[in-house]
Amino acid sequence: MMSRNVVLVGSCFAADEVQVILSSIMAESVPELGAAAAASGFVPMEKKRLKSSSRMNINDLDDGCLMHIFSFLTPIPDRYNTALVCHRWRFLACHPHHWLRVDRSIKDSSQPGVFPNLENAISAARPGDTILIAAGGSHVAHNVQINKPLCLIGGGALPDDTLLICLQGSESALEFLATCKIANLTVRAELGCCLLHRSGRLTIEGCILQCEENPLDHLSYPIISTANEPLAAKGRKDSVNVLSTRIEGGARAVSTIGALVLQRVRVICSRTALLFWFDVEHLETTQVAS
Repeated sequence: MMSRNVVLVGSCFAADEVQVILSSIMAESVPELGAAAAASGFVPMEKKRLKSSSRMNINDLDDGCLMHIFSFLTPIPDRYNTALVCHRWRFLACHPHHWLRVDRSIKDSSQPGVFPNLENAISAARPGDTILIAAGGSHVAHNVQINKPLCLIGGGALPDDTLLICLQGSESALEFLATCKIANLTVRAELGCCLLHRSGRLTIEGCILQCEENPLDHLSYPIISTANEPLAAKGRKDSVNVLSTRIEGGARAVSTIGALVLQRVRVICSRTALLFWFDVEHLETTQVAS
């Protein structure tokens, strides 16, 4: 059996720390003694510590730790549901550190992370930020260009609660030139298109896209994609992915002017509306050999 020498020089250890050191040495040096100790019910101090710490309540963590944990949650539905737990969690989950807010009712422009309109919020946002658009009333959006990766989310319980209106005379409500996601929003266009996709990967989830009835309906489309880059250009993949989205009005649901084509269409008929799932991608990515 190999001997193990331990020298503690100029160190002061508490009794429980000494027990941890000795128990670990005993288990490594004499395995049979370690097995015997386990059989007798001996529990090393470090395991007792783990057991006691496992009973810690998450609310015992400070605000900084909780905010860091919340930052890993998806904005919808996880972080949104987190804000419903209690007042403290709502404050931390809705902190400007996590997302920016668009709220027309806020009169104090000095409040950090809160903006009166969508254009200002997008201008101030950093790539990867999430913008929460307050429910109630309507927000005017006309030719709003987004050229950085962002996530736009409606703040209501349903997409009907948060409305973006594109007035007549505008080409689109939102124009996307980067990888973005919109969720839980209603986008309504009087004439033109709701969403104009130029490049990047656009994800539309749980939204309502509406084109109002107009004598010029043949010019109205809920979604228009003009992405025309070759598949391998700059290593980028342009696409539009629609998930559980209600589409109403217009000449047809989507118009592809560029290199992308409509694929994998699924429709579910509910009592009040049609819910669509489909992808708009380069045909080469899913082409099946005949």
